[in-house]
Amino acid sequence: MKKGTLLNSDISSVVSRLGHTDSLTIGDAGLPIPAGPQRIDLALTHGIPSFLQVVHTVTEEMQVESAIIAEEIKSHNPKLHSDLLALLDLLQQHQGNTISIQYVTHHQLKQQTQRSQAVIRSGECSPYANIILTAGVTF
Repeated sequence: MKKGTLLNSDISSVVSRLGHTDSLTIGDAGLPIPAGPQRIDLALTHGIPSFLQVVHTVTEEMQVESAIIAEEIKSHNPKLHSDLLALLDLLQQHQGNTISIQYVTHHQLKQQTQRSQAVIRSGECSPYANIILTAGVTF
């Protein structure tokens, strides 16, 4: 049995295949998932698992170089935005690197999910709870 925190075999497989600058999207329950990327659906019911739970668990296994977030989260979901930034700050400290954060419109974020290796759907039911994580290197 796998010893690490991430037990979901589909997510673990995607993370293990990521190369430098490949991306992985984590979204809320309503994020449209385009036809190209692998769809990994974790949503059980409203709020389970939460967006932040999924981001936290995935980033324990994934080296993150940068993140893309919808600009609209700042005004439409400020508490989640603040919590997400705190999580990314802790991740930076743990990884020992700076994670650059880029804000784009929600429309642009949805377009950019097409280039992700996979889109992970959480059970989050709050607005703009979506992020695209870009893989870094561990050396």
